[in-house]
Amino acid sequence: MKGEENGLRILHLNSLLTGGGTDDQCVKLAHGLRSVGMDARIAGPDGREFSRVVRDLKLPFHVTPSGALARFRFILESASIIRRERIQIIHGHHGRDIWPTIFAARFSGVHPRIVLTRHLAKSPSSWPSRRFLLAQVDALIACSHFVAHVLKEGDYEPDSPVLERRARPPLSGDHSKIRVIYGGIDTDRFKPGDGSKLRTEWGLKPDDYAFAMVGGYVLPFGKGQREFLQAAAGIHQQIPQTKFLIIGRGNMADVLRSDIQRLGLEGKAWLTPYCSDMPAAMNAIDCLIHAQIGTEAMPGVVCEAQSCGRPVIASDLDGIPEALNIGGAGRLVKPGSVDALADAMRAQATFPLIPPSQQLEMHQKVCERFSISASSRHHAGFYASLLTATPGA
Repeated sequence: MKGEENGLRILHLNSLLTGGGTDDQCVKLAHGLRSVGMDARIAGPDGREFSRVVRDLKLPFHVTPSGALARFRFILESASIIRRERIQIIHGHHGRDIWPTIFAARFSGVHPRIVLTRHLAKSPSSWPSRRFLLAQVDALIACSHFVAHVLKEGDYEPDSPVLERRARPPLSGDHSKIRVIYGGIDTDRFKPGDGSKLRTEWGLKPDDYAFAMVGGYVLPFGKGQREFLQAAAGIHQQIPQTKFLIIGRGNMADVLRSDIQRLGLEGKAWLTPYCSDMPAAMNAIDCLIHAQIGTEAMPGVVCEAQSCGRPVIASDLDGIPEALNIGGAGRLVKPGSVDALADAMRAQATFPLIPPSQQLEMHQKVCERFSISASSRHHAGFYASLLTATPGA
């Protein structure tokens, strides 16, 4: 096969595969690497949401033991895979897989290059990881320049109401090992299209202007859905054609429905049924709201909306400005400010819709910088550079 001809054999280690952005990026990267000729594989537990995705994509899948009691077995099995398949690069993605990735590489006895990706806008939580991690790996990939900033310099907001934002200390060690490589979205699917069918299913009229938040809503804060509804309450009477959708799932559903009733938004705002066709969802809305108040490494949902030619109103925090800059259509607002969000939504609802020609330009910008193929090419080139470098240099 092409990967074997190139001699680049990469094992992505993932002990979760339960869903979420990190699993999504891990699987997409492995799939994309194979499309550019790499022999990329995944090792992880079976019977999980994303293990089914791995099988559907026909990726080489090495099943590993799962569960807390199987942690050591997971490491030993991964080491065995490295030896048996002559893996040259082992790549871990989750924080919980930092040391299993390192130990599996060490126990294998074949000295693969060790790569980790940090998909979160914070350094590892444990002091040993922050102190010794960089000395144990060949490279640490940051998924955005903001994440690289946190890893190298730290970030501190002692007065933030969000606990995890108050202190994000940096890593100790050789910061030259930290490299920024963006992830990617499927720009073959996320592209401008006709969303009228889904709009009809959601109860939207042709002249409605649909704002939407997309993503999970998990207690205590969600991703800013409650602030979104408060902003909606401030503009819906002034602009009657506006509608406000919350697309996703989570344990805040009852809280959000209560907010809708309390704020007088019945018939104006609602939680949609779970949607598995997100490209159709992006084409069904008129503007994406990303009112995040927690941490945000690099929001793929912002790039997905822009790839479909949709403007975005988003919080000016962490990696969000980077994502918004990729497509270039939208506006940033002060995080947590309901008034600023309402003002931006009010202005956007009266702004002309983006014409098809500009939508295609936005899509092309995302393709160039945040597509799976672009991410895979950048990772492949970086892997190759690691293999030709002198270990420890």
